[in-house]
Amino acid sequence: METGLAGKRVLVTGASGGIGSACARAFAAEGAEVVVHYRRGRERADQLAAELGGGAAVVGADLTREEEVDSMFAAAGNLDVCAAVAGAWPSEDVPVWELPLERWRATLDANLTATFLTARGFLGQLEGDGALILVGSTAGIVGEAGHADYAAAKSAILGGLLLSLKNEAVRKSPLARVNAVAPGWTESPMTRRHVSAEQVRRISRTMALRKVAQPQDVANQVVVLASPVLSGHVTGQVVTVAGGMEGRVIHETWK
Repeated sequence: METGLAGKRVLVTGASGGIGSACARAFAAEGAEVVVHYRRGRERADQLAAELGGGAAVVGADLTREEEVDSMFAAAGNLDVCAAVAGAWPSEDVPVWELPLERWRATLDANLTATFLTARGFLGQLEGDGALILVGSTAGIVGEAGHADYAAAKSAILGGLLLSLKNEAVRKSPLARVNAVAPGWTESPMTRRHVSAEQVRRISRTMALRKVAQPQDVANQVVVLASPVLSGHVTGQVVTVAGGMEGRVIHETWK
């Protein structure tokens, strides 16, 4: 199916990670010119760019630092699409009464501030119609005990930030669109230690489909939302990629 993404220049932040690299490959498969962002994984980013071919570019930046984000967009060239995938999930369960302010601030910076600076940079350089796709989480919809910091950041992305940006973007370009995906449990380097067979049986009790997502599952929805053909009249929407997850137990047993 035609997506209209051939020849579009696309920045994928966090492209050295699991979901980010899947997004980069998915955009490249549609004929897009991909700009691969990394923070620490330079070697993985270089390998991915070589795999994609077609002159895929590589840019490095700490997305919590304003000056580095500005430099990244200056190096990326004129962009049509941005997939703001980069984020961080702190793996340790910490109840809010024990949650250090340092971790709270670091988590909000790595997720919410990074997304804000990415959105600001992308929309600031946008000259024509374009698409911005934010990446939230089901934690931002149903919460996540032990990770109030992460849930709060992702909720802000999927709520107030998304809905504000979709109205502001059309001031820059009448057909500019902003949407989001909200992945649930997804097998990636960030979560791999937490999705063993036993753990999946436990966490999937709240899911109609008793399995975790693969990065490609999320990437497919990102591409659909980026497409001016498939989603040209879709903006301000959240697509949940979580196997029908609800904030309640659906399956009473772990089996």
